[in-house]
Amino acid sequence: MRVMNAVLRSLFLGVVSAYVLAAQTTGTSTLSLNIPAEASITITTSTTNLTSASAFAPYTGTTGFSFSIRTSASGGTGSIQLKITSDFTPSGGPSVGTPPTAGDLLTYACTASTGTACSGSQTASTAASTPVVVFGADAHSPGAGASGTVSWSLTNDPTYKSGSYNATATFTISAT
Repeated sequence: MRVMNAVLRSLFLGVVSAYVLAAQTTGTSTLSLNIPAEASITITTSTTNLTSASAFAPYTGTTGFSFSIRTSASGGTGSIQLKITSDFTPSGGPSVGTPPTAGDLLTYACTASTGTACSGSQTASTAASTPVVVFGADAHSPGAGASGTVSWSLTNDPTYKSGSYNATATFTISAT
């Protein structure tokens, strides 16, 4: 009987041990996340060719861009600005900073699928950034991003020397 009790006891302890080993335990973790205001922009038209429809009609062209933005829910703001960071070269042609004739201007109009695009005609500048799109608090672009355009118009002054001229427009996006 003692041997039988010892065998039963060993068998019982083996079953209990197997049960304890097969038991599962769980734990938890709190995932914490702080989502900041963010913005990014891509210029989709790397070279914008300005062309004239007829003799001495303004030179026109369109620059496209895509962007994503998220501003803070309370008091957040954002904007897309542009600045002519490199004026037309070589000399003898158009100039944004020092036009050869009073009234020679590089102007633009804006569109945007999200935010508030500039209204009316804006004058480009080499001295300061000028508005393209503005965003208020809690602004969000769609998950796939948003898009916009800048439609340029440059005075076609007969005093410009013939030739090829290039300028650089730099777009900057920000969000707070």
